[in-house]
Amino acid sequence: MTHRTHRSRRALAATALGTGLLVTGVATAAPASAATPTVTCTSSKAALATKLKKDITAALANRKGTIAVGLYDRSTSTTCTLRASTAYDSASVVKATVLSALLWDAQKTHRALTSREKSLATAMITKSDNASTTTLWKQLGMTKIKGFLTAAKMTQTKPGANGYWGLTQITVTDEQKLLKLITAKNTVLTDASRSYVSTLMGQVVSSQRWGTPYGRPSGVSWHVKNGWLSRATNGWRVHSIGTFKGGGHDYMITVLTHGNSTMDYGITTIQGVAKVIHKDLAAS
Repeated sequence: MTHRTHRSRRALAATALGTGLLVTGVATAAPASAATPTVTCTSSKAALATKLKKDITAALANRKGTIAVGLYDRSTSTTCTLRASTAYDSASVVKATVLSALLWDAQKTHRALTSREKSLATAMITKSDNASTTTLWKQLGMTKIKGFLTAAKMTQTKPGANGYWGLTQITVTDEQKLLKLITAKNTVLTDASRSYVSTLMGQVVSSQRWGTPYGRPSGVSWHVKNGWLSRATNGWRVHSIGTFKGGGHDYMITVLTHGNSTMDYGITTIQGVAKVIHKDLAAS
């Protein structure tokens, strides 16, 4: 009897999650909370900062959920942020951190990745394969993962406990730090390591190229890693991190969201932000 009750409770929870019943409260509360923080932009081009602030704000005006945004363009010293320190369950976006930690650790003994590690890394980034991620996460262990986060100064990132890498807590601030490390010379990742991460992020399967690359001009190169996860609280987490170069710009975008009713809803929110960023930078 107890067993049956427990099982039916689980089934009810699954059904409720599937129909979005458990996220109703979040969706209702979202507009009020969404109105509180404002987009902040600074730039060596004052007009660009003003335009980005206006357009990102407009893109998010009628979107439900809790949305965090980060933009950094090296070419114009432009930075935009919204909820930069708000923590989100990472979902698969953490895979870029796992790969960076693997490379950072290998660098210490001046070794190349093994063919097995390369195979796992490729599946993890290009197809977002979960089993490969779990294998690498276990191989690294918490000490090495935390060691990389310390070296990268990603102080707001908290690795998921008990092997739950997808529940790692991430913020826009730290994801932007990671993207900066991947895209410019530094003392944490070698040029070869940076190139390896970028190469894999540029080979993501076509069905996973949504999010931050949306609306980029044709001459601008893209590298992306997305994440998506549904849980009983805060509905769908849908995230996208990407780096872009071309048209006189060298920039990176992070958009983290939760409280989405569906995965597609979150993707649409992210792409609305990405589109105006690409457009405004191209026009500047």
